[in-house]
Amino acid sequence: MTASRPCGPTLVLGGIRSGKSAFAEELTAGLGSDVVYLATGVAVDDDFAERIRKHQESRPADWVTVEESLNPAAALEPALSERHGKTAVLVDSLDTWVSNLLWQHEEAPAQDLEPMAMDKLQALLDTGCRPGVDMVLVSSETGMGLVAPTEVGRRFQDLLGLVNQKAAARCSTVYLVAAGIPVTIKDER
Repeated sequence: MTASRPCGPTLVLGGIRSGKSAFAEELTAGLGSDVVYLATGVAVDDDFAERIRKHQESRPADWVTVEESLNPAAALEPALSERHGKTAVLVDSLDTWVSNLLWQHEEAPAQDLEPMAMDKLQALLDTGCRPGVDMVLVSSETGMGLVAPTEVGRRFQDLLGLVNQKAAARCSTVYLVAAGIPVTIKDER
C-alpha cells in the first residue's frame, strides 16, 4: 500500500462503546462552522434502530443530517453545494459503511470488493481535502481482538483494516479513543 500525503481530515478510531462518536461530535462542534453529519447506519433490527435514535438525539438541531449507507462521497455533494463558507463534515461511521458494502456485495470476491471500497473511500477522502471542508471520520479499530471465527467476520476485519489504514495515511490527525479517553496517535497539522 502506498501512502498518500495527509491533507487535513481527522480520523477517530476506537472500539465499540469506547466514546469515539461522542468525541468526534465534540471535535466537530468545536470547528466553528456549519455541520453536515453523514450517517451510514441502516436500522436492520430494533436494537440498531435504537442506537441510531440515540445518536440522532445527541446531535445539535442545527446540524444537517445526510443518510447514506453505500456511497458517502456522492451523498455529500448536494449538502456541500448548498453551503457557502467553511463546512464541517462528520462521517459516522466507516465501519458501518464497510459492513453495508459487505452485505450489499456478499458474493463478490475480495479482489473485486477491495478496489471498489478503496475507490469509494478515496472519493470520500478527496471530499474531506477540499478547501473549506473540515472532515472528521469515525471508525472502529479492528486490529485489537481475535480473528473472527466466521468467513464474513474475517472479510469484514480484513476490509475494515485496509480502509482504516488508507484513511489514517491520508488524514493529518488520528485519535484512538479507549474508555472515553482520546489519545493522539498522529498529528501532522
